[in-house]
Amino acid sequence: MLGFANLTFEIGAYAEVFLDVVILVTLSTPLIYIWVIKPYVVARDDAMDQVTHMACHDSLTQLANRHLLKEFLEKVISQFVREQSYGAVIYIDLDGFKAINDNYGHDAGDATLVSVAKRLSAIVRNEDIVSRVGGDEFVVVLSQLGCDAQLANKRALILAERVLDELNKDIYFNDATLKIGASIGLRLLAPETISTDYVLKDADTAMYLAKHAGKGNIVVHGE
Repeated sequence: MLGFANLTFEIGAYAEVFLDVVILVTLSTPLIYIWVIKPYVVARDDAMDQVTHMACHDSLTQLANRHLLKEFLEKVISQFVREQSYGAVIYIDLDGFKAINDNYGHDAGDATLVSVAKRLSAIVRNEDIVSRVGGDEFVVVLSQLGCDAQLANKRALILAERVLDELNKDIYFNDATLKIGASIGLRLLAPETISTDYVLKDADTAMYLAKHAGKGNIVVHGE
């Protein structure tokens, strides 16, 4: 009987210890999640978001890069095909940017590009995109301009003219007043199947025509 009592006592003691462990684990699990697991998951997700952002955005201006631009443009073109709605590509090349780099240095040039990026981002809608595609070249893609070609073209021209007005404003860097302008090529996106490279090439060609016409101009592709 004594042996049985001792065995019963040991089992009870083990059960009590086991119960204490279960209670400890139950109480500590939320704390482990809050203090250990959750910070790790948040840090991992933040790092992944940062890597994704860096892969799709220009490091200086934080605008979309050419890769993200084409991806967005493909989606917009598909949307146009489905909804028979027009959009537009506005290709922008800065006038006078080289002189700023030559006369004031590359820091002034970088400040100019950042200022341009902020101005362009401020005047487009949330459903549109602004991209830096070269040294001093930017592209704006406008979506959902309507099903009437003339009205869509008019809306795109209004935005292009606003871009000219914004980029003609002085930029202040340290003690210097920097002056730039822009030459713009405009390519309307019709409800038809067209490639992103084809669209960008047309808008780029129109931009060069605008620059050769005396700078500070807008040329519409096909007109």
